[in-house]
Amino acid sequence: MTVHVRSAHEGSFSVGWAGQNSLVIDRSPGDGGQGMGFDGGQLLLLALGACYANDVFREADRRDIEVIGVRVVVECDWEGAPTLAQNVRFSTRVEAAADEDEIMDMIRHVDEIAEIHNSLRNGIDVELVEAEVVSVQVEARAT
Repeated sequence: MTVHVRSAHEGSFSVGWAGQNSLVIDRSPGDGGQGMGFDGGQLLLLALGACYANDVFREADRRDIEVIGVRVVVECDWEGAPTLAQNVRFSTRVEAAADEDEIMDMIRHVDEIAEIHNSLRNGIDVELVEAEVVSVQVEARAT
């Protein structure tokens, strides 16, 4: 899997894409951005929520359970220097046409097998493999 991120022309925001899907990425105005999109921390938490929700539907199909809806809320604290996500926690609500015990069993199973969750829980290596530098002269702008 490959994703791309590219800054927009003369803006603090970027566009991220994978295949035909895209989204806007930015920092909050308080952090020097324009607030036009998700920041990296939000994307991390969205990845956790999306993974869990998608896996509920996949596991429900395997168990022949009809899911009506899934809600996932992911929270964390950002602390330290450098700032790191800490105390990541999530809650879910799964509405399905099945017995409550079957649904709860599926919820717990998905928590055990969710790919993004387990990648973070077990630690992953992140390596900078290539960097290209392009130095350009920028004209001074009149204010």
